[in-house]
Amino acid sequence: MALILLILFLHLSVSAVSADEDAFIGVNIGTDLSDMPSPTQVVALLKAQNLRHVRLYDADQAMLRALANTGIQVTVSVPNDQLLGIGQSNATAANWVARNVIAHVPATNITVIAVGSEVLTVLPNAGPVLVSALKYIHSALVASNLDGQIKVSTPHSSSIILDSFPPSQAFFNRSWDPVMVPLLKFLQSTSSSLMLNVYPYYDYMQSNGVIPLDYALFRPLPPNKEAVDANTLLHYTNVFDAIVDAAYFAMSDLNFTNIPIVVLESGWPSKGDSSEPDATIDNANTYNSNLIRHVLNNTGTPKHPGIAVSTYIYELYNEDTRPGSVSEKNWGLFDASGVPVYVLHLTGAGTVLANDTTNQTFCVAKDGADRKMLQAALDWACGPGKVDCSVLLQGQPCYEPDNVISHSTYAFNAYFQQMGKSPGTCDFKGVATITTTDPSHGSCIFPGSNGRNGTISTNGTSLAPSSNSTASGCPSQCFHGGNIVTNSVIIGILLVSAVFL
Repeated sequence: MALILLILFLHLSVSAVSADEDAFIGVNIGTDLSDMPSPTQVVALLKAQNLRHVRLYDADQAMLRALANTGIQVTVSVPNDQLLGIGQSNATAANWVARNVIAHVPATNITVIAVGSEVLTVLPNAGPVLVSALKYIHSALVASNLDGQIKVSTPHSSSIILDSFPPSQAFFNRSWDPVMVPLLKFLQSTSSSLMLNVYPYYDYMQSNGVIPLDYALFRPLPPNKEAVDANTLLHYTNVFDAIVDAAYFAMSDLNFTNIPIVVLESGWPSKGDSSEPDATIDNANTYNSNLIRHVLNNTGTPKHPGIAVSTYIYELYNEDTRPGSVSEKNWGLFDASGVPVYVLHLTGAGTVLANDTTNQTFCVAKDGADRKMLQAALDWACGPGKVDCSVLLQGQPCYEPDNVISHSTYAFNAYFQQMGKSPGTCDFKGVATITTTDPSHGSCIFPGSNGRNGTISTNGTSLAPSSNSTASGCPSQCFHGGNIVTNSVIIGILLVSAVFL
């Protein structure tokens, strides 16, 4: 009985969070590029990608002028190096608002001011003046009658949340209570959101194998792999939702139950050094495609299903002059010339970031992939995957070249096309990858080539085998020897206090 009451209490404790608006996807615009596009070029790219929400890391005057009369909603930022001055002087805050906000509205649709960035973890000596800075900025907005349309908040690293799993036991670092309590009071009184930076990539990298890659990438998990909060019995299928709910519970721990959350940064790097093997184009594509779909579907979180968690992708451009590891330079969706680093697959997710303008993307076997794993995945695609592999039979158009790489490439792509290029359907236990190069050759025309898309032949919705599925089941006469490898990988999510079904 006590457990039931606890669960009911935890379900009700943050029920006041409102679902009065749809979630949106925005993008962060960093400027550490050796060949930074002009503000006009940046805005042209935003328009082409139907991006209606952007976050600037400062209040660049040329950028704000270029954004004028576009309707794009803009978050401007007070850089950390200006925080101390603003937090100690109402006049300095008023001057900042006059120069960087009042001078540009209403032509430029500034809707949020982000004061500092991860101040409590990056610049802790400024922590004591953080709330003062927010209040001074807000007071300047009130004086100009802009407080109704422009909100003020400050983004936090998710690392300020301790004991984040299970989410129901999460709490903010107690040493920051003198800052967090008045901060949350301010956000509550001004109807503003808690800003959170959520990076499942780092949680995955720092877990030493405890967090499975599929759990970080939003890939589908079977029920017995979902993490379960023992206190609430809520199921978690991805790291992102678990972190957001941990923030809700951490606020509840301080008796704040009606403050919404906006994720100001989230993404995945497309390239890394030798110590970052999972910073790949395929993983970045999978994470960001799945994240965008998750947000725009108004899925919410297990704690708050249907409650908007609007999210800004980190980031628009690769920043080649950014200091640090290789991955630090490769979080962007585009290069400096506006060419996509990879083509997002967002069928059914609206038109935002619809950078697949040609629709010419294909799924192919990875170079150097293990032959036995290719054969197993080939068998699966032409069996349970319901791909029509008759063109691979001897005498048919795609029989030559007669090798497992060529045949599996055809089968992988046919499955990818018939599943609508959905995220996660070009994986096959890591032996497949997405390309924009048409693999058709001679009379062997691949599905998806020149606008010819594959179709689903049955009502089945089989998912391509990933790291948590088994490849099997194709008549042996279709392929090379027909040997079936069934090396299903079972990975447990060993998180403290988690329960697995």
